[in-house]
Amino acid sequence: MAIKEQKINPENDLGFGPQPVIKSQPLINKDGSVNVRRKGLAFFNTADNYHTLIKMSWGKFWVIILSGYLFANLFFATIYVLIGMDSLYGSAGTSTFDRFLDAFFFSAQTISTVGYGHISPHGVVANSVAAIESMIGLLAFALATGLLYGRFSKPSAKIVYSDNLLVSPYRENGQGLMFRISNLRKNVLIDLDVEVVFSYNEIVNGKATRRFFPLELERTRVSILTLNWTIVHPLDENSPLADITPEELERTQASFSVLLKAFDDTFSQTVHSRTSYTYADMVWDAKFVPMFERDEDGRIVLDMSKISAFSSVVH
Repeated sequence: MAIKEQKINPENDLGFGPQPVIKSQPLINKDGSVNVRRKGLAFFNTADNYHTLIKMSWGKFWVIILSGYLFANLFFATIYVLIGMDSLYGSAGTSTFDRFLDAFFFSAQTISTVGYGHISPHGVVANSVAAIESMIGLLAFALATGLLYGRFSKPSAKIVYSDNLLVSPYRENGQGLMFRISNLRKNVLIDLDVEVVFSYNEIVNGKATRRFFPLELERTRVSILTLNWTIVHPLDENSPLADITPEELERTQASFSVLLKAFDDTFSQTVHSRTSYTYADMVWDAKFVPMFERDEDGRIVLDMSKISAFSSVVH
């Protein structure tokens, strides 16, 4: 069964244009990032440094910060050793390694402006190096503090999505395309709006072209996300996916891009979340398992581990 003909609107293409999908590469990755690799940039391109440091994982961020701190101290410790350890009063090291450790820890005290006073610079050269290092330390720590604050204060949505798209029973004798979302954080998200864009490859005049169509949803908005929200596209006569088969979806490299917008009551700002599903993520004749239950006091308990749980439907 072929995908139903739809009126094409260029505004629906999400900025990707008519470029077809090849080898099942998603247009939008699961984490919401755009699946586009750039080239032709200068080797020392600094245009994206701030965004990279803000968006990277916490593990990579701390590796960069600690590596920079270690490298700076090793660099200045080497300079102090080359100047001569007699330029550092209070150094008690006898071996080369001990003298280097004295220089290293003196550098750590200087760059952080702690200055314990056990070792002090002597002479114009050593004092000049110590002055330069303290200035670099002040600037570097101010920069690291700003990045740390930026990472903590950056508004973001921690929306968890179900792993699969389900083709499930919907209303009386109908079917619906469904996925489920929930808020991973304890903050309150209000005025949520969701959009699901269906895209597939189509052969036009012998050339593969990507088509994009927004899917009509059971509801596109909720006032507040308290539990989970199952987002449903009815597979009725108005759907471009009515009577579609898994083979047809695979042949056309079909995918579904999810765009979510909400207002974060904590930050008082609008936040966004994105993800995507491909034909390989679809599960036919299945339904989601309820995520919530009641405790002994009658309070609703939401089990986040069940966000992707489903069971098969027996016809």
